[in-house]
Amino acid sequence: MRIVVVSKRSIYIGLVIVAIMMIIGGFFVKSLTTSTLWYTSENQPIRNGDPKSNKFAITCNVDWGNEVIPDILKTLNEENIKITFFVSGRWAAKYPELLKEIYSHGHEIGNHGYSHKMHSKIDRETNRSEIIRTEEAIENALGIKSRYFAPPAGDFNEVTLEVAKELGYTTVLWSVDTIDWKEGSTAEVILNRVMKKPHRGAILLMHPKPETAKALPEIIRNIKNENIEIGTVSDLLGQAEDK
Repeated sequence: MRIVVVSKRSIYIGLVIVAIMMIIGGFFVKSLTTSTLWYTSENQPIRNGDPKSNKFAITCNVDWGNEVIPDILKTLNEENIKITFFVSGRWAAKYPELLKEIYSHGHEIGNHGYSHKMHSKIDRETNRSEIIRTEEAIENALGIKSRYFAPPAGDFNEVTLEVAKELGYTTVLWSVDTIDWKEGSTAEVILNRVMKKPHRGAILLMHPKPETAKALPEIIRNIKNENIEIGTVSDLLGQAEDK
């Protein structure tokens, strides 16, 4: 039997190497969970902006709620705030005048799919059709092509992301959810949900619900009191909006 003798110096060097590797590994893991929180690879949607920024985006997904939209627009006008409205194609095709009204106030318009399907449950061609038909409805009403796509219910898979990118869209989700569609979501409940979340670099999701419209003025005031600027997804990401 051969006996291998390891010197104390070799053991010391080995321990130093292991320690260095652990430090580097820990730093790498920390960087993944902090400094790159808002990093988006080709296969991931955008959920928020830079968490160190003083910006905050509001998005409103529209497939119904016509009776509430005027109240939301009134609040946004009074606060001099522009946000991003993600509209379904079937809604845009049915209510082009209301879509024009939203756009005339300077708000950004995004693509929310045509018929509010769950995009992870449909094939590639249906994914493509849902986005393209919505694009056409928006172009017919406003003469513009939107740059952001928000899948209904935040539901997507790799095919959805690939198709959206092929069509020139960036897929956008959220980091602060009002959950305003849920039963029992009063204005107070919605406000508390929003205020419990980090706001710097965040993307807020809401819908044109009556209680959301009631909560919106207080949400805006509270966010502004944090010295955070509220705007569109393009504002948050530092991109010029297409007009």
